[in-house]
Amino acid sequence: MKLAIMQPYFMPYIGYWQLMNAVDEFVVYDNVKYTKKGWINRNRLLMNEVDLTLTIHLQGGSDFLPINERFIAQDFDADRLLRKIDECYRKAPFYKEVLPLVRDALCSTNRNLFEYVLRSIRLTAGFLGIDTKLIVSSSIGIDHGLRGKEKVIEICRHLGAVTYVNAIGGQSLYDRSEFAGYGIDLRFLATRPIVYRQFSQKFLPSLSIIDVLMFNSVESTRSMLEEFDLV
Repeated sequence: MKLAIMQPYFMPYIGYWQLMNAVDEFVVYDNVKYTKKGWINRNRLLMNEVDLTLTIHLQGGSDFLPINERFIAQDFDADRLLRKIDECYRKAPFYKEVLPLVRDALCSTNRNLFEYVLRSIRLTAGFLGIDTKLIVSSSIGIDHGLRGKEKVIEICRHLGAVTYVNAIGGQSLYDRSEFAGYGIDLRFLATRPIVYRQFSQKFLPSLSIIDVLMFNSVESTRSMLEEFDLV
Protein backbone atom coordinates (compact mmCIF):
# COMPACT_ATOMS: atom_id res chain seq x y z
CA MET A 1 0.00 0.00 0.00
CA LYS A 2 1.28 3.47 -0.92
CA LEU A 3 0.70 6.24 1.63
CA ALA A 4 1.16 10.00 1.76
CA ILE A 5 0.68 12.40 4.68
CA MET A 6 0.06 16.14 4.35
CA GLN A 7 -1.35 19.11 6.21
CA PRO A 8 -4.71 20.35 4.94
CA TYR A 9 -4.42 23.22 2.46
CA PHE A 10 -7.24 25.25 0.94
CA MET A 11 -7.41 24.58 -2.83
CA PRO A 12 -3.63 23.91 -3.08
CA TYR A 13 -1.39 23.81 -6.13
CA ILE A 14 -1.43 20.85 -8.49
CA GLY A 15 1.45 19.00 -6.81
CA TYR A 16 -0.78 18.34 -3.79
CA TRP A 17 -3.34 16.60 -6.02
CA GLN A 18 -0.62 14.67 -7.86
CA LEU A 19 0.54 13.31 -4.51
CA MET A 20 -2.98 12.35 -3.47
CA ASN A 21 -3.64 10.68 -6.81
CA ALA A 22 -0.36 8.74 -6.69
CA VAL A 23 -1.14 6.85 -3.47
CA ASP A 24 -3.75 4.44 -2.11
CA GLU A 25 -4.34 6.25 1.18
CA PHE A 26 -3.77 9.92 2.05
CA VAL A 27 -3.55 11.04 5.67
CA VAL A 28 -4.56 14.63 6.44
CA TYR A 29 -3.04 16.05 9.61
CA ASP A 30 -5.57 17.67 11.92
CA ASN A 31 -3.79 17.40 15.28
CA VAL A 32 -0.53 19.19 14.46
CA LYS A 33 0.24 22.82 15.22
CA TYR A 34 -1.23 25.45 12.92
CA THR A 35 1.51 27.41 11.18
CA LYS A 36 0.80 31.07 10.51
CA LYS A 37 3.10 31.36 7.51
CA GLY A 38 1.86 28.15 5.89
CA TRP A 39 -0.82 27.60 3.27
CA ILE A 40 -3.58 26.02 5.33
CA ASN A 41 -5.92 29.01 4.93
CA ARG A 42 -4.14 30.87 2.12
CA ASN A 43 -3.43 30.46 -1.56
CA ARG A 44 -2.43 32.36 -4.67
CA LEU A 45 -4.60 33.38 -7.60
CA LEU A 46 -3.93 35.25 -10.83
CA MET A 47 -5.04 38.86 -11.12
CA ASN A 48 -3.86 41.22 -13.84
CA GLU A 49 -0.82 39.04 -14.59
CA VAL A 50 0.45 39.04 -10.99
CA ASP A 51 -0.33 36.79 -8.04
CA LEU A 52 -3.01 37.72 -5.54
CA THR A 53 -3.09 36.09 -2.11
CA LEU A 54 -6.43 34.56 -1.12
CA THR A 55 -6.83 34.42 2.68
CA ILE A 56 -9.49 32.85 4.87
CA HIS A 57 -9.24 34.98 8.00
CA LEU A 58 -9.14 33.22 11.37
CA GLN A 59 -10.17 34.01 14.90
CA GLY A 60 -7.36 34.87 17.26
CA GLY A 61 -5.83 31.98 19.17
CA SER A 62 -2.70 30.64 20.80
CA ASP A 63 0.23 29.95 18.49
CA PHE A 64 0.35 26.47 20.00
CA LEU A 65 -3.18 25.41 19.05
CA PRO A 66 -3.48 22.50 16.60
CA ILE A 67 -5.26 22.96 13.29
CA ASN A 68 -8.45 21.30 14.54
CA GLU A 69 -8.74 23.85 17.37
CA ARG A 70 -8.55 26.92 15.15
CA PHE A 71 -11.68 28.64 13.85
CA ILE A 72 -12.57 30.92 10.97
CA ALA A 73 -13.28 34.53 11.94
CA GLN A 74 -16.94 35.40 12.49
CA ASP A 75 -16.64 38.32 10.08
CA PHE A 76 -15.10 36.26 7.28
CA ASP A 77 -17.11 37.11 4.16
CA ALA A 78 -17.09 34.23 1.67
CA ASP A 79 -19.24 36.19 -0.78
CA ARG A 80 -16.69 39.00 -0.85
CA LEU A 81 -13.96 36.49 -1.64
CA LEU A 82 -16.12 34.96 -4.36
CA ARG A 83 -16.52 38.40 -5.92
CA LYS A 84 -12.74 38.75 -5.98
CA ILE A 85 -12.38 35.35 -7.64
CA ASP A 86 -15.06 36.38 -10.13
CA GLU A 87 -13.05 39.52 -10.88
CA CYS A 88 -9.95 37.39 -11.45
CA TYR A 89 -11.43 34.66 -13.62
CA ARG A 90 -14.79 35.56 -15.14
CA LYS A 91 -13.21 35.62 -18.62
CA ALA A 92 -11.42 32.29 -18.16
CA PRO A 93 -12.55 29.50 -20.52
CA PHE A 94 -13.82 27.10 -17.79
CA TYR A 95 -15.16 29.72 -15.39
CA LYS A 96 -18.79 28.55 -15.54
CA GLU A 97 -17.83 24.91 -14.89
CA VAL A 98 -15.49 25.66 -11.98
CA LEU A 99 -17.27 28.49 -10.14
CA PRO A 100 -19.87 26.16 -8.50
CA LEU A 101 -17.03 24.09 -7.01
CA VAL A 102 -15.30 27.19 -5.63
CA ARG A 103 -18.58 28.56 -4.27
CA ASP A 104 -19.39 25.26 -2.56
CA ALA A 105 -15.91 25.07 -1.02
CA LEU A 106 -15.98 28.65 0.27
CA CYS A 107 -19.53 28.81 1.55
CA SER A 108 -19.44 26.06 4.17
CA THR A 109 -21.16 26.99 7.43
CA ASN A 110 -18.66 24.95 9.49
CA ARG A 111 -16.28 27.44 11.10
CA ASN A 112 -13.78 24.87 12.37
CA LEU A 113 -10.67 25.44 10.25
CA PHE A 114 -9.81 21.78 9.76
CA GLU A 115 -13.35 20.72 8.87
CA TYR A 116 -13.70 23.69 6.53
CA VAL A 117 -10.50 22.92 4.64
CA LEU A 118 -11.06 19.13 4.66
CA ARG A 119 -14.44 19.69 3.03
CA SER A 120 -12.79 21.71 0.26
CA ILE A 121 -10.27 18.89 -0.24
CA ARG A 122 -13.02 16.27 -0.54
CA LEU A 123 -15.01 18.44 -2.97
CA THR A 124 -12.00 19.11 -5.18
CA ALA A 125 -10.85 15.49 -5.15
CA GLY A 126 -14.34 14.47 -6.27
CA PHE A 127 -14.34 17.10 -9.01
CA LEU A 128 -11.01 15.76 -10.27
CA GLY A 129 -12.11 12.13 -10.04
CA ILE A 130 -9.53 11.22 -7.40
CA ASP A 131 -10.79 8.27 -5.35
CA THR A 132 -7.86 7.91 -2.94
CA LYS A 133 -8.98 7.09 0.61
CA LEU A 134 -8.66 10.13 2.92
CA ILE A 135 -7.83 9.51 6.59
CA VAL A 136 -7.88 12.10 9.39
CA SER A 137 -4.69 11.74 11.43
CA SER A 138 -6.32 11.93 14.88
CA SER A 139 -8.45 8.88 14.01
CA ILE A 140 -5.32 6.68 13.77
CA GLY A 141 -4.56 4.68 16.91
CA ILE A 142 -0.97 5.74 17.55
CA ASP A 143 0.88 7.82 20.14
CA HIS A 144 0.09 11.31 18.90
CA GLY A 145 2.79 12.77 21.11
CA LEU A 146 5.29 11.60 18.50
CA ARG A 147 6.78 14.24 16.25
CA GLY A 148 8.43 14.50 12.84
CA LYS A 149 9.72 11.37 11.15
CA GLU A 150 8.94 9.20 14.17
CA LYS A 151 5.25 10.05 13.80
CA VAL A 152 5.34 9.50 10.03
CA ILE A 153 6.96 6.08 10.44
CA GLU A 154 4.47 5.06 13.14
CA ILE A 155 1.53 6.07 10.94
CA CYS A 156 3.00 4.05 8.08
CA ARG A 157 3.46 1.02 10.31
CA HIS A 158 -0.01 1.28 11.81
CA LEU A 159 -1.71 1.55 8.42
CA GLY A 160 0.44 -1.13 6.80
CA ALA A 161 2.15 1.08 4.22
CA VAL A 162 5.00 -0.49 2.27
CA THR A 163 5.74 2.74 0.38
CA TYR A 164 5.67 6.26 1.82
CA VAL A 165 5.53 9.03 -0.78
CA ASN A 166 6.49 12.53 0.28
CA ALA A 167 6.62 15.82 -1.59
CA ILE A 168 10.07 16.55 -3.01
CA GLY A 169 10.69 19.20 -0.36
CA GLY A 170 10.98 16.45 2.24
CA GLN A 171 14.29 15.17 0.87
CA SER A 172 16.18 17.19 3.47
CA LEU A 173 13.99 15.87 6.30
CA TYR A 174 13.86 12.12 5.79
CA ASP A 175 16.48 9.39 5.37
CA ARG A 176 15.67 6.39 3.18
CA SER A 177 17.68 4.02 5.36
CA GLU A 178 15.65 4.87 8.48
CA PHE A 179 12.40 4.04 6.67
CA ALA A 180 13.93 0.94 5.09
CA GLY A 181 14.74 -0.31 8.58
CA TYR A 182 11.00 -0.60 9.15
CA GLY A 183 10.35 -2.20 5.76
CA ILE A 184 9.09 1.06 4.21
CA ASP A 185 10.24 2.29 0.80
CA LEU A 186 10.62 6.08 0.98
CA ARG A 187 9.96 7.91 -2.29
CA PHE A 188 9.67 11.57 -3.25
CA LEU A 189 7.28 13.07 -5.78
CA ALA A 190 8.78 15.72 -8.06
CA THR A 191 6.30 17.64 -10.21
CA ARG A 192 7.47 18.13 -13.78
CA PRO A 193 7.25 21.66 -15.21
CA ILE A 194 3.59 22.37 -15.99
CA VAL A 195 2.72 25.27 -18.28
CA TYR A 196 -0.70 26.19 -19.66
CA ARG A 197 -2.17 29.26 -21.28
CA GLN A 198 -3.49 31.89 -18.88
CA PHE A 199 -4.71 35.30 -20.03
CA SER A 200 -1.42 36.41 -21.58
CA GLN A 201 1.85 34.99 -22.87
CA LYS A 202 3.35 35.42 -19.41
CA PHE A 203 2.84 32.28 -17.30
CA LEU A 204 2.65 32.41 -13.50
CA PRO A 205 3.31 28.93 -12.02
CA SER A 206 2.36 27.17 -8.77
CA LEU A 207 -0.96 28.90 -8.27
CA SER A 208 -4.05 27.36 -6.65
CA ILE A 209 -5.82 24.48 -8.36
CA ILE A 210 -8.54 27.08 -8.94
CA ASP A 211 -6.28 28.69 -11.54
CA VAL A 212 -5.46 25.36 -13.20
CA LEU A 213 -9.13 24.44 -13.50
CA MET A 214 -10.20 27.86 -14.75
CA PHE A 215 -7.91 27.48 -17.77
CA ASN A 216 -8.04 23.70 -18.35
CA SER A 217 -10.75 21.09 -18.69
CA VAL A 218 -11.09 18.39 -16.05
CA GLU A 219 -9.71 15.90 -18.57
CA SER A 220 -6.63 18.04 -19.24
CA THR A 221 -6.11 18.61 -15.52
CA ARG A 222 -6.34 14.87 -14.87
CA SER A 223 -3.56 14.38 -17.44
CA MET A 224 -1.46 16.88 -15.47
CA LEU A 225 -1.88 14.71 -12.39
CA GLU A 226 0.44 12.20 -14.07
CA GLU A 227 3.16 14.78 -14.80
CA PHE A 228 5.56 13.84 -12.01
CA ASP A 229 8.53 11.61 -11.25
CA LEU A 230 9.00 9.41 -8.19
CA VAL A 231 12.60 9.60 -7.03
